[in-house]
Amino acid sequence: MALDEELIELRREIHRRPELAGEERETAGLVAEQLRAAGLEVTTGVGGHGVVAVLDGSADGPTVAYRADMDAVDATKNVLPFPRSGRVYDEGFASRVPGVAHLCGHDLHTAIGVGVARKLARRSEQVRGRLVFVFQPAEEPLQGARAMLDTGLVQRLAPREFYALHCSPFPTGTIAVSPGYGLPGLDQIRIVLQGGGDAAAAVAAEVEALGTVGFPQNVTEYHAGFHALLDPEVAASHQESVSIATWIEPGSDGQPVVGILLRVWPQERVPEVRAQVEQLAAAAGGRAEFQGVPFPAMVNSEELSTAAGDYLSTALGPESVLWARAAWPYNCEDFALFLNEAPGAQLCLGVADADSGIDGAPHSPDFAADERAIGHGVHAMTGLLTHRLAALSTAQQHRS
Repeated sequence: MALDEELIELRREIHRRPELAGEERETAGLVAEQLRAAGLEVTTGVGGHGVVAVLDGSADGPTVAYRADMDAVDATKNVLPFPRSGRVYDEGFASRVPGVAHLCGHDLHTAIGVGVARKLARRSEQVRGRLVFVFQPAEEPLQGARAMLDTGLVQRLAPREFYALHCSPFPTGTIAVSPGYGLPGLDQIRIVLQGGGDAAAAVAAEVEALGTVGFPQNVTEYHAGFHALLDPEVAASHQESVSIATWIEPGSDGQPVVGILLRVWPQERVPEVRAQVEQLAAAAGGRAEFQGVPFPAMVNSEELSTAAGDYLSTALGPESVLWARAAWPYNCEDFALFLNEAPGAQLCLGVADADSGIDGAPHSPDFAADERAIGHGVHAMTGLLTHRLAALSTAQQHRS
């Protein structure tokens, strides 16, 4: 069986047996088994069920890392509130775990990561240095990257650059890069009030009015929002964005509490927006409680994203590379923490196929992906990682 076919089968096996954040035992076992069989040095149990694998090339050189996430989502909660189409895309390999599903594409991310490692293990003579493959648990609650980093293993391996892919609603066969942009961080705030439900509703409306972007109401709007980032004129008007979600719940003393999820781009605007929320709370006779330090934004290196786009344009053809010029304001990513350790980029892998009705919108209730994207992702990242190792090795030789 060809590698692409084996990876599709691996993806389907992971898709059938999705595991929530912190429970990725079987998925991690499948990953570790495949990587060991390919001859990589494998460490398991890293920050929970994380897996780290090392591939040493035919010559000494720098280290570059690649990350894939493994957890599935709670399909009753962590899904966009879009109407369902009722269409079934995974007959024959649907989730066998009630209420849990791979609706964000992490099953594809994992299969692609395994594929890149296996392909390069067969061609280690092309690897000038060391590649580190990080298979991360618990991305959805933004916990897995921190847990893995807390072990110190990734830091000891000292990658010079870090890369990742994420499924996106661009056409299969394309990859989007976003130099200097990425995804906002996440801030969680509670406003504790002394008034009743009407007062809470009024405060929630005032907080939502601070936002500059509204949340898409359906898959079509969500899809269009991604594509708008490719339009220079639209992107120019979205250099700053504030996305806000609110809800009302009873507090411990029975008084209403307004819960707030705040996504701000760029990160430097967070204190300003926090101050505005605090002022609204005080004006309503309440108080704002900030739930710790905001989770950081994921900012792709402008230099390395551009270099990746230039390389992929040459290797795959310019029509295969899309250039996003603004941040997507509705999601966040704990790959941000790996990028704080080493510069790099998360690239958006197109998984949509209009002819089949597959829109490829992560976290939508009918999320599906064109499985041809797996082979495309492996081909693209295999080339990019070896290219970056070669470029770093050459630069190091020139310095010495």
